[in-house]
Amino acid sequence: QPKVQINGIGDVRIGMTVSEAAQAARIRLVSVGTIDRHCYYVRPQKNSQHISVMVVEGRIARIDINPGSSIKTLSGAGIGDSEQQIELLYRDRLKGSPHKYLRGHYLIFTPTGQTDRNYRLIFETDGRRVVNYRVGKMPEVAYMEGCS
Repeated sequence: QPKVQINGIGDVRIGMTVSEAAQAARIRLVSVGTIDRHCYYVRPQKNSQHISVMVVEGRIARIDINPGSSIKTLSGAGIGDSEQQIELLYRDRLKGSPHKYLRGHYLIFTPTGQTDRNYRLIFETDGRRVVNYRVGKMPEVAYMEGCS
């Protein structure tokens, strides 16, 4: 199973076109909803409920891991993990803030490396456990309502 890293998942990298990503992952990516030239989503044809990929101006900007997924980050974090587990894994590079819609939090990991400074890993929690998470480049990874 592919692992989520700060700049992508498995062989798929932020910044790739949809065609490049499909070829790298050896899967078919299908659109979700209306395709808008500026911003839209695609997902793997198989396992489509667990991963969604935001495409902005023709390039992958972020990857969302949705409820029900067993996909983990390189550090081993995933859906269902407690806030405490996430804090232990990412320690001082993690910043928390109140969730806009849930009684939970956004736990935001910011890498320290110069080449990764424009990327973020954002966990959303219900106040106790991770309910979904996403990785991508700023500012798109921070959009709370996707392409809306």
